[in-house]
Amino acid sequence: MLETFSTSSIIAAVVVVLSLSILGYFAWKTLITSDLFQKGINLSQAKDYQGAEAAFRKVISLNSTNDVVRLFLGDVLNQQGQVEEATELFQEVIRRSPKNPDGYLRLANILMQQEREEEAKTNLLQAKDLLQKQRQPEKAKKITELLDKMSQKSSKS
Repeated sequence: MLETFSTSSIIAAVVVVLSLSILGYFAWKTLITSDLFQKGINLSQAKDYQGAEAAFRKVISLNSTNDVVRLFLGDVLNQQGQVEEATELFQEVIRRSPKNPDGYLRLANILMQQEREEEAKTNLLQAKDLLQKQRQPEKAKKITELLDKMSQKSSKS
């Protein structure tokens, strides 16, 4: 009976140590990712777009599921004139998270810069619909106002 107790205790101790090790690893990884993300934000605000791009790419390499970082990376790429790659990132976010209005809004922004108004409107309408469903009426109202301005502009042309 003493042997059973010892074996059980050893197994339990190993499981606890292993669980704590895994938890520690993920906490460390989260801390590193968070620091890099903040560094990317700070560099972007300082208009060091290449530095921000490097930081955001590193975050994505550590956490490939983070769509918020992809949005920021797309913004930084757009600022550097890398419009095609930014567009691809925003489209990827839309594919991965179709209920995320920010992907549609950022893609619409690029499409408007390229004077592709009909495609931009489609994305703006999608974002507006999502914001209404997510109970964000103020943001949805701003999109409605933008769409109205776009309609007025195109009716004058």
